[in-house]
Amino acid sequence: MVLNSCAKLNLYLAVLRKRKDTYHNLETIFERIDLCDTICLKSRRDNRITISTNSARIPQDRRNLAWRAARLLREHRGIERGVDIRIIKRIPVGSGMGGGSSNAASVLTGLNRLWKLGLSRSQLVGLGKKLGADVPFFLYDTPFARGTQRGDCIGPAGILRKARFWHVVVMPRIQVSTPLVYQKWDMLPRKVRLTKSHSNVKLLLLALKKKDFSLIGAHLFNSLEQVSLALYPEIGYIKEKLATLGLKSILMSGSGPAVFGMVSSRKEAHSLGRQLKRTRRWHVYVTHTI
Repeated sequence: MVLNSCAKLNLYLAVLRKRKDTYHNLETIFERIDLCDTICLKSRRDNRITISTNSARIPQDRRNLAWRAARLLREHRGIERGVDIRIIKRIPVGSGMGGGSSNAASVLTGLNRLWKLGLSRSQLVGLGKKLGADVPFFLYDTPFARGTQRGDCIGPAGILRKARFWHVVVMPRIQVSTPLVYQKWDMLPRKVRLTKSHSNVKLLLLALKKKDFSLIGAHLFNSLEQVSLALYPEIGYIKEKLATLGLKSILMSGSGPAVFGMVSSRKEAHSLGRQLKRTRRWHVYVTHTI
């Protein structure tokens, strides 16, 4: 069985407060994009779970979220089955675009079919929440969604049902520590952490529906940018470069370091992509809503 495992962008990410379980309450808008890994699943006659991949940067054992997804599904149903999982990586690792979470969701969905388990989406989402806060979004077949609580409580963004956007995504050659970013956010003065964005979700959703890129740029928001830019100045250099090229809708996804710019057409996206690739300083991807 072969499945696409797509990346996400956060068009809005407000960190609200730290929870007792050490996670944070969030409010976010997810967008699914066509930058995808490929997941290949093949049943085994024994009960082993194996991981193979074309990337040297992801683990091939129980540290891998896809491996853990297969084990969790197996334990949930009390079955002894094995599977070979092949992950062909295209989503940059540790980018803030949810590649590992997407892989885990694809394994849950694929094995539910391959093993003929008959689990409903709500049951799969319940399992996904145990694996990571981003996993539930990828279990919904939707281009956009609104996430609350840890980001794992997924609601519809029906206003964007027909919306599609082109993006240029720039990934610097650095590694970001998500736990460190959140740790530093927790250390910010309370009045800084509680300062609300000049934007809010409803205004951004309306701007996205209208495809008003001036308004979109004004309402894109990520609470973690302030911390990530201080820790990793390269992210700021990317934002400055995109701005000098005329982009007005620019944001870091997740905890970074990937930065994306929203543009009005395929032609503009590919033109900007070619210009950015000439520097060879960063990885550059041209992608769109899927």
